Amino acid sequence: MKRSLKEIADAVGARLVGDGRVEVSGVASIASASPDDLVFVEDAKHLTAALQSRAGAVIAGEFAASVAGAMPLLISDHPKLSFARAARVLREVAAVAAAQQGSVHSTAVIHPSVALGPGVYVEERAVISERARIGETTRVGAGSALGAGVSIGRDCEIYPNVTIYPGTTLGDRVIVHAGAVLGSDGFGYVRDRKTGHYEKFPQVGRLVIEDDVEIGANATIDRGALDETRIRRGTKIDNLVHVGHNCQIGEDVVIAAQTGLSGSIVIENGVVLGGQVGIGEHARIEEGVMLGGQGGVLPNKVLRGKGVAFWGTPAQPLREYLRQLATLARLAKKD
Repeated sequence: MKRSLKEIADAVGARLVGDGRVEVSGVASIASASPDDLVFVEDAKHLTAALQSRAGAVIAGEFAASVAGAMPLLISDHPKLSFARAARVLREVAAVAAAQQGSVHSTAVIHPSVALGPGVYVEERAVISERARIGETTRVGAGSALGAGVSIGRDCEIYPNVTIYPGTTLGDRVIVHAGAVLGSDGFGYVRDRKTGHYEKFPQVGRLVIEDDVEIGANATIDRGALDETRIRRGTKIDNLVHVGHNCQIGEDVVIAAQTGLSGSIVIENGVVLGGQVGIGEHARIEEGVMLGGQGGVLPNKVLRGKGVAFWGTPAQPLREYLRQLATLARLAKKD
């Protein structure tokens, strides 16, 4: 379904220049755009290419406001953000249209006690166990397995072959990409000093994922051992990330691919973790810290400093890390 540029401008807080009756249905790059698509530019050097494209309209900054042309413009102080919001608006329109139908594939296996909201899609060979609850217009992908008592909110997207263990809770508008495993047992064992054998520590807690979280392909998030693991609102987790049991992840955290978090770690709001970061158990990363790729944090350590970038292993402030590298380089030259 299409939306008029006037509707989109109102929804994203942009100023419309041109014909607001023009309708679009999607977003695209400048090179691949069709007349039904929106494109965006963040600087003036790309504006000419955007205006010469086949796009239906352009989202741009104030630098484009005085440009005369036939193509409508949506003027924003943050074009890339407005473009992302416009894309979401257009997706929501499509979702509303789809929600009027909803369907359960004939090969899906759904326990009679499961509660499915209006407009839910369940694809081929998905399995939903007893007492699970699926909110309206949520989609469960082919081959996914949802355990007993799982609760999923509205407008969620569960891609194919996702496994969600019993008792796990997902909020609204959560996206889980293919192959992710949510709520599995944590890596907890007790060693018998007499025999040297390891015995499993109880893993009877749960996993709670709040609204607007996105979880990448083949990510794994363990449930709590005795209490809960919690991923708070708006956090984005990349592919192949592991989050251990009892971790507490704050709001609007970004975790890049191949990062590994041991158990009982606290990541406060607004933290950014680069790729292949490793963090030891019981460490704490305080609000707004940025930890660069392949950084390492030792167990029980605390990193603090909003807006401070840390690097290396063990992680230290970037300036200090670079100073040490420079010193080592000078010493190597002397040798």
